[in-house]
Amino acid sequence: MPIRAVFFDAGETLVHPHPTFPDLFAEVLSRRGHAVDPREVHDRIHVVGERFERAARNRELWTTSPERSRAFWLDVYGIFLQELGLPGDDGLAELLYGEFTDLSNYRLFEDVPPVLERLRRAGLTLGVVSNFEEWLERLLERLGVAGYFDVRVISGLEGMEKPDPGIFRLALERAGAAPEESVYVGDSPTFDVAPAREVGMHPILIDRRDRFPAADATRIRSMAELPAAIGLEDA
Repeated sequence: MPIRAVFFDAGETLVHPHPTFPDLFAEVLSRRGHAVDPREVHDRIHVVGERFERAARNRELWTTSPERSRAFWLDVYGIFLQELGLPGDDGLAELLYGEFTDLSNYRLFEDVPPVLERLRRAGLTLGVVSNFEEWLERLLERLGVAGYFDVRVISGLEGMEKPDPGIFRLALERAGAAPEESVYVGDSPTFDVAPAREVGMHPILIDRRDRFPAADATRIRSMAELPAAIGLEDA
């Protein structure tokens, strides 16, 4: 069956902290006199993934209010600081939270705009399904791509979070699309591939940093590979 709709995760799929999460993290620490190599942050990036998974198991719904979001991220940054041997009680976590919720510190991946344009020209319905706070709407507007997405299902507004398959079903309902004619593109086997497949969508894993070479999914390294992966004839 031909593909009629393509849905995307947001963080690390469409958008990213600028220039990268480790670089921004280290730059913020340097303002307080802590010299940390971004590679040290990168080596501990698993902290974020592990905390996401714990939040999902405990149904914390961390995106659904500013208070929950702040508590979640302060915990993440506190764990990071502990791993780096830095103090967690002198305002560093609060400083990091402020920077990572500043819309000006985010960019689109360079391969995203031309692909969104290509998919729109092909007449496909496009959507976002993301575990993100409500400010994702404003971020997409700021980055100039909100108009591409016919459907935006953001956990912070909907009260449910991936990997709950309900958030995918809600997106399909709003798009008027059947799961078998829909693709979901995301960067996590746990939060994107598995639940999208559970509801009958075609999952595509975007693995920009080659983290999941053995993933059980169609796997692309760049968004530029997506049109061919979904069978657009002139890709």
